[in-house]
Amino acid sequence: MSIVEEIALRQSIRFGLLLVGIVAAAIYAFFFCHRPPSIWKTVVKAVPMPAFAAAVAVSFGSVAVVIALVLSAIGDIALSREGEKAFLTGLVSFALAHVVYIFIFWELSGGFTGATSLLVALGLVALSTEIWLRPFTGALRWPVRIYVGLICTMGAAALGLSTASFALLGAFAFMASDTLLAFQRFRMQPDSQFQRPVSMALWVLYAGGQFLIVSGVAWSTPLF
Repeated sequence: MSIVEEIALRQSIRFGLLLVGIVAAAIYAFFFCHRPPSIWKTVVKAVPMPAFAAAVAVSFGSVAVVIALVLSAIGDIALSREGEKAFLTGLVSFALAHVVYIFIFWELSGGFTGATSLLVALGLVALSTEIWLRPFTGALRWPVRIYVGLICTMGAAALGLSTASFALLGAFAFMASDTLLAFQRFRMQPDSQFQRPVSMALWVLYAGGQFLIVSGVAWSTPLF
């Protein structure tokens, strides 16, 4: 196989794996995200991020993005199960994924180079969780605080991505998803009529956000 043929094959595999991830994410959104824990729910939820990671790896993309996606996949599996231990495992996994994304965005943007007003707004968003979220988190108060700080730091680093607008949109979609998850986990009643639409919205924002981040920063040239 010539070099040109190998490159063409890897590109085909890349797009095939991205499609697998998108289809699996759509199936999860429509058929599983609002249902109680089950083996199939976990299996389907575990597909999108590894598929995206494999797409990046097979086409010689960013190793750091692959690591962030693998950590996110661990978080997805953990959050598909019930219990505080599973939730804390997911929280730690996603916190580490955010650390990796902060590193990626920082390297690409050169630091916190976004507009000062937007950086201040992010700081206020983080502080607001002390009012509407922290009093309801119980023993998870400090893990949640640390997580809030990390995801807002990720958003601040993403504001400087002037040449990777898809990744910027993806980072803020990720933040919106986590905000909905926090509200659902700590503030919403289990029998609320909004459980299903919120579950779908947070998953679409999360999976879509990850895809946009991959599209924007996983390769030297943005996917779109």
